[in-house]
Amino acid sequence: MECLKMALSALTRNKVRASLTMLGIIVGVGAVIAMIGIGEGSKRATLALIQNMGSNMLTIFPGAPGTHSHHGPQAMGSAAILKDDDALLIHEELADSSIHAATPQVSTTRPVVYQNRSYISQLQGTGPEFLQIRGWELEQGRFFTEREVRGLAKVCVIGKTVQANLFPDGEDPVDLTIRIGDLPFRIVGVLERKGAGMWGDQDDLLVSPYTTVMRKVMGRDTIQRILVSAHEGEAALAEIEIISLLRQHLKVATQDPEPFQIRKQDDVMKIQSEQAGILTALLAVAASISLVVGGIGISNIMLVSVTERTREIGIRRALGATQRSILWQFLTEAVVLATLGGLLGVALALVTIAILQKVQVPVAVETWAVMLGIGFSCGVGVISGFLPALKAANLKVIDALRYE
Repeated sequence: MECLKMALSALTRNKVRASLTMLGIIVGVGAVIAMIGIGEGSKRATLALIQNMGSNMLTIFPGAPGTHSHHGPQAMGSAAILKDDDALLIHEELADSSIHAATPQVSTTRPVVYQNRSYISQLQGTGPEFLQIRGWELEQGRFFTEREVRGLAKVCVIGKTVQANLFPDGEDPVDLTIRIGDLPFRIVGVLERKGAGMWGDQDDLLVSPYTTVMRKVMGRDTIQRILVSAHEGEAALAEIEIISLLRQHLKVATQDPEPFQIRKQDDVMKIQSEQAGILTALLAVAASISLVVGGIGISNIMLVSVTERTREIGIRRALGATQRSILWQFLTEAVVLATLGGLLGVALALVTIAILQKVQVPVAVETWAVMLGIGFSCGVGVISGFLPALKAANLKVIDALRYE
């Protein structure tokens, strides 16, 4: 307590110098906490976007990695291998084991016209299981039925972005007819707002029976992908069972690779989480450089302080102070200086994070980052103050008393 009182007294005698010395620590700690908060906030936002696209969803694409055709490398989903009855087979065989639902899917981009308004959007062809697989709800109307899928009905459900562009005056779009390409489609429902996703605005789409889109719009008889929703925690099992089932159904030889690919949302989340962790670490390392600079500043100021107070040290030693007490005195000053800077840095970080949250930047306050910042600042104080304190403790009494 005596060392602490002396440290506070010494710092208050030189307020400006102490404030400038702490500035490096304040900025360093604030930057570390803020950068970690930005990294973690971005990670959470990214994972939320992925989860928002469909819980436990698997996507099956035709074509193996590295597959080539006479036109060159094939894009994922471009091979004409999967058919719509493959999705039905998966659902029938695995519904009691690992999956909830499966549906074929095709997609294309087409101009959408209503009266004198036109808008280009993504048209997705899928089955009635789409809502369950994607975890989506309807805001208005209904979804199309299995009967409409079999009958190649020209009906569609639109997203909120499409509604906003085609019906800017707030007109109820349900039961109105729009033109997609050259074909008239009747709107039967409006999807609730989903927001941004990994690949853009999720609400910028129209959903129609895959049979209609596949045959009447795109002029093809094969699907581009199969969407599957697995039971909670059963995505890995579903992947294994789907691979086994499709290899058998497509009569793939044992030694041959699968002519399809499966992408799990869990895998995407894992990759994104790892990338976000690396980014957070890099941001924290970059921000911690200012902490090192702050530590050098503290060490420099403490050396100056020892030189200025050489006679004071000599008098204390002459009156009976031990080398240990002198060491603790100056070491405590350095630690107090760094700790105060760390606490002010935490306050700066919290203010910065609050401002970023106000402007809708994904950022989070991490308790462990706050503790890390304070602990790191204390460590910087000990390391930067040790050599000056040791120098003060090793001063000879006679030389210190004679110092001018």
